[in-house]
Amino acid sequence: MPPKKTQPTGRTPRLPDDLILEAAWLYYYEDRNQSEIAETLGVSRSSIVGYLQQARERGIVEVRLDPKSFARHRYARTLQERYGLADVQIAPGDTFSLERAALLAARCLPDLLEPGDTLGVAWGQTVFTLSEHVTRRAVPELTVVQMVGAVNSPYGFDSESCASRIAAAFGGRCVNLHVPAIVSSAAMAEALQRESVIAAQLCELDHINKALFAVGSCEIDSHIVTSGIAGPEDLADYQARGAVGLICSRFIDKAGNHLPGRLDERMIGLTPDKIRGLSTGILVSSGAEKIVGMAAALQGGYATHLFTDLPTAAGIVELGNAATG
Repeated sequence: MPPKKTQPTGRTPRLPDDLILEAAWLYYYEDRNQSEIAETLGVSRSSIVGYLQQARERGIVEVRLDPKSFARHRYARTLQERYGLADVQIAPGDTFSLERAALLAARCLPDLLEPGDTLGVAWGQTVFTLSEHVTRRAVPELTVVQMVGAVNSPYGFDSESCASRIAAAFGGRCVNLHVPAIVSSAAMAEALQRESVIAAQLCELDHINKALFAVGSCEIDSHIVTSGIAGPEDLADYQARGAVGLICSRFIDKAGNHLPGRLDERMIGLTPDKIRGLSTGILVSSGAEKIVGMAAALQGGYATHLFTDLPTAAGIVELGNAATG
């Protein structure tokens, strides 16, 4: 008996990518709710939830709040005027939140990049959290350069991944530093920096026109200690000489100046003076223990753009008021 012929339905078979795109269209452009979209596409409501999530992860959909909304707070205006910043954005909420500050910066970072830029990227929990949430967008001829050598972090992230994840989000070229952030001796640091491969990677640091960084604290539980770059006695030595924070794992004083010391000759990576005066310096930090260091970084002229949370912004403003009062 001949096989029964299937009657054409008149409908084109739906591929998963087609469903994702149409679900995003119906939800964001036609304001349909998830139940209506599920009925229209002939799938379950849980499938629609998955489609919309995939649309965001793939960069098909970019959900944004108006950045100007975060710059209208009085603290934002005060900080912008006091330190001559191009932009200050403050995440809402009454508690310190590294995650909110990082997420706010992640959503805005694509708008701060242009074709042909060379972006220097520091490391740390804040920068890594930002890299997890950055909005994907192609930036032609972008180069992302790791500004600090490799760090053995106990927190599940490292300096290499901070730079590489951001480069991947923008389709850029990533230049990692294939050396430790600190080595056993000054002679070793000099020798490594003379190696042709390392020298070429370090040379890329001379070309950065924009930088993304956080400020580290001088507390005993800060990343500089827990990652093994500095020991407690090293920290105490720098503090005794006026250290209040860190930029790219280098200590800075209250005025924001790099404070060379016992560790510097063994370190490999960019020094803070190299990011002072760039066209764009993106400072992203949060926390009570970071306030003094962030104020120093702003005073030192490293940042043009600041992303933080409300309690941190308030603390920086109050610190400045006390200094001038």
